[in-house]
Amino acid sequence: MMDTIAAPRSIRSPADQRHDDLLQRATDLASTFAGRAARAEDLRRLPRENERDLHDSGLYRMLQPRALGGSELGYESLITIGAALAAGCASTAWNLTNLASHHWMLAMFPPAAQDRVWNEDPDALIASSFVFPAAKVAKAPGGYVVSGRWPFSSGVDVCTWNMLAGVVRTEGEAPDHRVFLLPRSDYTILDTWHVTGLKGTGSNDVVCEEVFVPEEMTVSVAHLKGGATPGSERHPAPLYRVPVFALFPAILSGVGLGNGEGALTDYVASTRKRSASYTGARLAELQSIQIHIGSAATRLSHSRRMMLAICEEAMADAARGHVPDLVTKFAYRRDLAFATDLATAAVDEINAGSGAQALYLAGSQQRRFRDAHAISAHIAFSTDVANAAFGRLALGMEADNPVV
Repeated sequence: MMDTIAAPRSIRSPADQRHDDLLQRATDLASTFAGRAARAEDLRRLPRENERDLHDSGLYRMLQPRALGGSELGYESLITIGAALAAGCASTAWNLTNLASHHWMLAMFPPAAQDRVWNEDPDALIASSFVFPAAKVAKAPGGYVVSGRWPFSSGVDVCTWNMLAGVVRTEGEAPDHRVFLLPRSDYTILDTWHVTGLKGTGSNDVVCEEVFVPEEMTVSVAHLKGGATPGSERHPAPLYRVPVFALFPAILSGVGLGNGEGALTDYVASTRKRSASYTGARLAELQSIQIHIGSAATRLSHSRRMMLAICEEAMADAARGHVPDLVTKFAYRRDLAFATDLATAAVDEINAGSGAQALYLAGSQQRRFRDAHAISAHIAFSTDVANAAFGRLALGMEADNPVV
């Protein structure tokens, strides 16, 4: 018998091990969060137990610098860990990836802003609303005076800070798109989140009037387009050099993916045991059911591969000090929108194959269907917008999104 040589074991880096550990924690929590999903919908925010579990697991700090006690995982963890949690509860996953990404962004702010937040509480949660036209901003000595009303500030009720976007307009100068970091005492939360999907995210409006924000508590979007940031000297890792708004859809796209994967898993498990109500035929033996399953699985497989490939490419570019050009950045947004659309289509496929069973409020499929379409309603996942933005560049026109 021919001798065989054992293949060498793959060597896992510490970063890989940290990722795998947090991914396992997310996977373990998914079923717990699924059991609380109906309660989250009733509350219109996450149950306090979910918030506690996310803190205790370390998941909120998965992108926070290791120097602060965070895990400093790769950007692709937003996809892998977000999807793992969304397989149980999309609302919980949506708040996780949103709030975790703000630890990542804070590492790009001036050091004074980092110190003010993290020296007080390294576990502090930061909400956001990056709707730039929502603000009225005026320059003032040492900073800015900000007023406005911002929608869709997910998870805001449990946050002690908020990143709110606005445009500084000065005569004779180009508009300066800027993010302002405000403490909880400087804004009011409005109870506006009465919706049909992602009901548990508590994505309420926030409002402030004539609030002074010091210069060091702000960052210009011009410094978030890839490469060095105001926080780079303190946090030089590639993670904190990827372009923020070019990859913004990836913060949330994994939620759509995981919601679809959870829907498919549940559908396959239930269909194996079900028989048709009128004919008594085993549903698993019907070719139409098999086609629905195969079609949904194909869409989800391509969705996952596309999302991860984009994140991994961006991380590799950041590691070698390369900032992608505008065409590449808009291609990222185009492809992430398409990948999320594939995940939504998979949920629709499962819904079509579920028949009347999908109508029952006691089941999870109706929630997954509503959540899928709430996710796809986000402007970042509008394939029309993303394709048109890319098409403008392809035709030699100027980009119509100044923050990318």
